[in-house]
Amino acid sequence: MKDSLILRVLYRTVPGRMVLKILVHPWVSLAAGQFLSCPVSRALVPWYIRKNHIDMSNVVTPHGGFSSFNAFFTRKRDTRRGFKAKEGEVLSPCDGYLTPVKIENGTVFDIKNAGYSLADLLKSPVLGEKYKEGMALIFRLTPANYHRYCFPARGKILASQRIEGVLHCVRPVALQTFPVFVQNTREYVVMRTDDFGTMVQMEIGALLVGKIKNHNRARKTMQVQAGEEKGYFEFGGSTIVLLFERDKVLLKEELYRRIDGNGEIPVHIGEPVACNIKL
Repeated sequence: MKDSLILRVLYRTVPGRMVLKILVHPWVSLAAGQFLSCPVSRALVPWYIRKNHIDMSNVVTPHGGFSSFNAFFTRKRDTRRGFKAKEGEVLSPCDGYLTPVKIENGTVFDIKNAGYSLADLLKSPVLGEKYKEGMALIFRLTPANYHRYCFPARGKILASQRIEGVLHCVRPVALQTFPVFVQNTREYVVMRTDDFGTMVQMEIGALLVGKIKNHNRARKTMQVQAGEEKGYFEFGGSTIVLLFERDKVLLKEELYRRIDGNGEIPVHIGEPVACNIKL
């Protein structure tokens, strides 16, 4: 998907990045987050629903309506039936647009206007080495999407990591030194599964006000189920990345028929998107 002119100016020019430096200052993000969580922001909800054609038929609406815009943005759906994966299936962790990537030597992930090597993405060359020649499933969520997400498979969490976002300096030399201008806040878990080896699930937050809200963040190890809610994003488009080792998963063949003009595949939370390579 092509970036808008505004995003290209903000991220890829020196003057734009000087403005961006101000926009991502903590007090700006804090003020924006406080506004979106205050009662007056609820006035934005009807307009946002119309603008983004959001289906409200399955949304759990509190008595008296949503207390703020963020309360609406992090809305829950009626999921009493839950999501169930068949043996050997990987579920989509979210609503959004899926891009499958074969991880090769030198692969650069273009995520949210930033380029990451595998080692940069994880901030761990050792862990990055484990997923070389493997498969990455990248899910892009737009602001119109449902922003709660789940675990894609059953397994045990072995480790978790949070990486704070960074905006590189705005000196012209940085344009030559860094092919990447921005690195967003990221959180990930390493999870051992029965069917797909050891996999990674990573959430990448929006640069300005988007925040990652994972449940049970303090617990380092625990057993989780496929389809179990893992957390949610506050306002802002966001991304989820799944990493699999070599020869562990294949994308569901029928998904290739749904590739859109941007090379992405529209998917829904809980939908099977990949399977064990042995099946």
